[in-house]
Amino acid sequence: MATFRNIVVLTGAGISAESGLKTFRAEDGLWEDHPVEEVATPEGFARDPDLVQRFYDERRAQVLAAQPNAAHEALGRLDREFGGELLIVTQNFDDLHTRGGAERVLHMHGEALSAWCTACDARHPWRGTLRDGPPCPSCGAAAMRPDIVWFGEMPYQMDRIFASLSAADLFVSIGTSGAVYPAAGFVQAASDTGSRTLELNLERSAGSHRFDETRLGPASELVPEWVDAVLGE
Repeated sequence: MATFRNIVVLTGAGISAESGLKTFRAEDGLWEDHPVEEVATPEGFARDPDLVQRFYDERRAQVLAAQPNAAHEALGRLDREFGGELLIVTQNFDDLHTRGGAERVLHMHGEALSAWCTACDARHPWRGTLRDGPPCPSCGAAAMRPDIVWFGEMPYQMDRIFASLSAADLFVSIGTSGAVYPAAGFVQAASDTGSRTLELNLERSAGSHRFDETRLGPASELVPEWVDAVLGE
């Protein structure tokens, strides 16, 4: 296998599905039986904040109950043992990468176990409910919402992500649909600067034709195999 010194990994809902966390949106357009517009847009939050807070309280509880699977643990091992540059960009809001041992992780769509105060812009680790309007630990305002990027909002740290993609010699996409931008465009951004591109997925994504190579199967099998190869085992 070729030697790589700068790797960017993108992970999507497919890597956490084997830990029991449902993918973001089903084929019928619903997420956990709710129209996405109701629970994943600023407009939905403005219309019914109690519904949205209750929805994310439930998602937070699901994340806390889930456990990392072999794919998360393999990426944690890659983080520990790979001597080059590495950035794991995840579209997921769970903390399974961190609990799987990875530290070089960027949550482009926010984190379930974080709350954002819209009054003072502070973010705080959060494991409990937000439905009862708890005060912000920084400013005391009752203006806390889930620290999740909703439709119509800009994903986090895009400048850093694209800078990393431009410097990478390998881009790997794991468990993503390839249908949601801007993440769906990462493979093209990596290809444009000469990066090798690899897709690891249960089935071909919408952007599968843009990858140099696609390997199909469960993430819990494909990712450990790939990490072993990168580390020379």
